[in-house]
Amino acid sequence: MPDGEKLLVIAADHPGRGALGAGGDPMAMADRLDLLDRIVVALGRPGVHGFLGTADLVEDLAALGALDGRLVLGSMNRGGLHGATFELDDRFTGYDAPGILAAGLDGGKMLLRLDLDDPGSLATLHACADAVDALAAERRIAMVEPFLSRRVDGRVRNDLSTDAVRTSTAIASALGSTSAYTWLKLPYVPEMERVMAATTLPALILGGEVGADQEATLADWQAALALPGVRGLVVGRSLLYPPDGDVAAAVDATVALL
Repeated sequence: MPDGEKLLVIAADHPGRGALGAGGDPMAMADRLDLLDRIVVALGRPGVHGFLGTADLVEDLAALGALDGRLVLGSMNRGGLHGATFELDDRFTGYDAPGILAAGLDGGKMLLRLDLDDPGSLATLHACADAVDALAAERRIAMVEPFLSRRVDGRVRNDLSTDAVRTSTAIASALGSTSAYTWLKLPYVPEMERVMAATTLPALILGGEVGADQEATLADWQAALALPGVRGLVVGRSLLYPPDGDVAAAVDATVALL
């Protein structure tokens, strides 16, 4: 872990739960060689610290030598398939804690979406708490990405209101019997300073969907990076599939914020 630096981690775990869209292309991430090419370009830019992904991508990138000297986080629960009736019963079908240890990774990331009307969320909450403990026992980072969610016209939507994100942040911070190795992966929302006031844990700001206004996105990230507790960015589609297609330029512009 770089001492005192803001981190930039490239993320690519959406395909593992069948979410292949980026920008206006619903199957953008379905071409594996193209995706790998984009990730390799991103990881090769100065100022990029690490990668977050499922085992198949981690192993491909390791074979290519793209992860040497990098912080690597394994994606854990990919069982909540995009659009499924069981989407919020998000089983740990990716890495588990022993797998992360065996692979020599630095930690694991888990998605925690909580719909108070969906009992599947309880199973996910409990599994995430167990994973936090299992990773902490091995002194590995447990990165939790929390949301309050609900179904709108049958589709799961995350509530990105400030108070909803404050609430999910508080829930995620309390998971497990220790928070010594817990990091948070949080969306940028209005009044982000109020969100960060809800926790003392370190946080990385997530990139989210590919937006048409890259300048506005960069401005939001820059504002977030100035807040206490924000240790960097973890960004996937916004950098791997920028509107103009120039991955290197998108990454370089983001590194400049750090």
